Amino acid sequence: MRTGIEAAEYGAEIQRVVRYLGVGNGNMQEGSLRCDVNVSVRPIGQSEFGTKVEIKNMNSFSEISRAIDYEIARQILLHKESQADKIVQETRLWDESSQKTFTMRKKEGLADYRYFPEPDLPEVVLTSDYIDEICNSMPELPEAKRRRYENMGLSMQDVIFLANDDIVAHFFDSTLEHGADAKLAANWIMGDITAYLKNEKLSIDEIKLTPLELSELIAFIKNGTISGKIGKEILVELITKGGTVKSVIEEKDLVQIADPAAIEAMVDKVLAENPKQLEQYRAGKTKLQGFFAGQVMKASKGKASPVLLNKILGEKLKGN
Repeated sequence: MRTGIEAAEYGAEIQRVVRYLGVGNGNMQEGSLRCDVNVSVRPIGQSEFGTKVEIKNMNSFSEISRAIDYEIARQILLHKESQADKIVQETRLWDESSQKTFTMRKKEGLADYRYFPEPDLPEVVLTSDYIDEICNSMPELPEAKRRRYENMGLSMQDVIFLANDDIVAHFFDSTLEHGADAKLAANWIMGDITAYLKNEKLSIDEIKLTPLELSELIAFIKNGTISGKIGKEILVELITKGGTVKSVIEEKDLVQIADPAAIEAMVDKVLAENPKQLEQYRAGKTKLQGFFAGQVMKASKGKASPVLLNKILGEKLKGN
């Protein structure tokens, strides 16, 4: 590996695999996953590797990245100053506050590690059948999941976000199993749901929203029963209190107004109440269409169908 970020991402992928397999939570800050790094540099054209330096005391992947890049720069500087002999095999500690590495202890060679055969530990022989059995019982791992999401047509940003956390990925997959569109489900999870989780410091399996109800919410918006704005209101209710989309719609009377006559009456009323703005619009200030649409939405308590509203409003503003 050639850079700190490359090594840190490799470590992060190991963490994802550990979590996907249920081996542990892989939290570096808790010591559930530890990583030491070995760094050496060599001048361009030199085939022989440089002297290896080990670095310890890194508690996050960002620290791993910064520690490696610092150590690379430190060793390169010593080469440039003709002090390559000062690069010795040693263990150095990363200090987060100063963003530097410091000598912890020197190592002369393998003898300092005191390696010797352990007589009480016999060989472990794994048969091919045993290994095959484990391979066949493995869940879908992060890389395979990313490729599958990519094949769905999701953007790389969506793919990386959704596959990064096995709990989020499971929630997303379950939502799709209930018939939701992949892109719409990704948008809801990565947008409003994630914003709520961050604000409340929760994980997606700690809220009351279920994949089934998220798929229902997406379906109700798609078929025009409710608007996207009302959908956001319902989502908060489902996250905090649970229940079903249908029950929340009925309880709060949130069904979208899709009757052209009812929307037309509201548009007429808003235009009649705002003659000055209407005159300005027809004089060329077309951005006022948003103002009129907002007033109708306010009058309908957010329930007017946006598609119908914009169509009827556009015709009325032209004087039809």
